[in-house]
Amino acid sequence: MAENTEQAAGLTYKGHPLRRVDNFIYYGTMAEKYIIMIQVLDTKKVQDLNVATRVSIQLQLTDPDLKSRDRVVKKSEKESLYEAMDISAIWLERALAGKL
Repeated sequence: MAENTEQAAGLTYKGHPLRRVDNFIYYGTMAEKYIIMIQVLDTKKVQDLNVATRVSIQLQLTDPDLKSRDRVVKKSEKESLYEAMDISAIWLERALAGKL
């Protein structure tokens, strides 16, 4: 029974949910004040897999009343998804703890 609730919860990274829509990965939950949006900009083929070679990261406010450009608090570009996830986890934890 524990397996069913784990599957329903979806993927998480360091305690926050991950959702993928096309080339976008959303890290965090809309119920919190901040969320991370990761966009895969470029990929290269390694054997049969597409591997991200350029990734954009944005720390955003989740306030629906703000325009999309006003929601962006921080942004950066990294050369791999690993680097992007690493900095995303740090940014999100600091933002949610009020240490911006």
